Amino acid sequence: MATQCSTAPGGCATPGCTNPITKPLACPKCMEWGVKNVFCGQECFKKNYASHKQIHAILKQMQGGQAHRKTPPDGISCPEDADDLLKKSLPSWAQGGYSFSGDLRPALMSPTRKITNPNVRKPDYASHIQGRALSEEKDKASNTKIRVYGPDELEGECNLRYACAMGREVLNAGGKALGVGVTTDEIDRVVHEAAMERDCYPSPLNYYNFPKSVCTSVNEVICHGIPDYREIEDGDIVNIDVTTYSRGGYHGDLNETFFVGNVDDDGHRVVKTAFDCLQGALALVRPGTMYRELGSTIHRIAAQNKCSVVRTYCGHGIGSLFHTGDNWTAVTRDGKRSAQFEHTVLVTDNGCEILTARHNEPVMKWDPELLQR
Repeated sequence: MATQCSTAPGGCATPGCTNPITKPLACPKCMEWGVKNVFCGQECFKKNYASHKQIHAILKQMQGGQAHRKTPPDGISCPEDADDLLKKSLPSWAQGGYSFSGDLRPALMSPTRKITNPNVRKPDYASHIQGRALSEEKDKASNTKIRVYGPDELEGECNLRYACAMGREVLNAGGKALGVGVTTDEIDRVVHEAAMERDCYPSPLNYYNFPKSVCTSVNEVICHGIPDYREIEDGDIVNIDVTTYSRGGYHGDLNETFFVGNVDDDGHRVVKTAFDCLQGALALVRPGTMYRELGSTIHRIAAQNKCSVVRTYCGHGIGSLFHTGDNWTAVTRDGKRSAQFEHTVLVTDNGCEILTARHNEPVMKWDPELLQR
């Protein structure tokens, strides 16, 4: 759900569009709800409309007082107390001949969870109706340098190191809850509540309208899977991607891929290869290493294990800025399984420090038992 619109003057609603607005075109449907979302022209409006129109359901739900309807107006969510048949039904977008690349099928999802801890600091996109991270958009347009963090940002109260430590604790909680028959919606609940307990905002929540507090990517889902009422099955591999935002204003990001039940040898190969790719790349991280060297190492290790690298995604920001908005859930074209591992690392004088490492695990060590559920 990467719906991007602009309620601010001077900004086109099409993602990435920097054209000046000389002949503004406002979305007429949004205008009916009292929201002015402006495009720079007819071409941009048509190009983005398939994604943009998802905000209409949100506006209708927010302003139409339909929260208590048994059948959700958006066709993608239902209350937690709904019957199982409804919960496990296909969302509206997946009906009518939708072409899936693999065997995985989505279910409906629960309503978006609320921030219940008043001590939690919210990023700017948390309250934006389209979830736009305006601070990131401004930085992307004006800053061409990679940000370097100093001692105050790393070691201060609720700093980057703290955010990463909290992210690790939250991922541990989510991973502990994972098992056969557990829904990814339940993982979302556990992660959300664990973040609240630590005075942290779950960074994915409402980021360009991402509706959940964690990304759960199962089997052929590459990344940014949206938690729903589907139950995890024996033999699934599940990636849990957690990011926590601390009161100091920093994001700590990490993820791991888990084995659920009896995963076959091919599934184990894919997951271990993903681990080895990150482990091999981190061994090269030090001042002076070129980014392309990391990519070459990852590609070589993947190829040696008869895997390929997903070229669409190549990393993102971290620290005081979170990510880059996209169209969210991505799957493999051939329906084959995908795995990933992710850490936030600090480059030091002679190498790197893994800020999101497990307790007493300063370097990555392969231990499949830690990932078995």
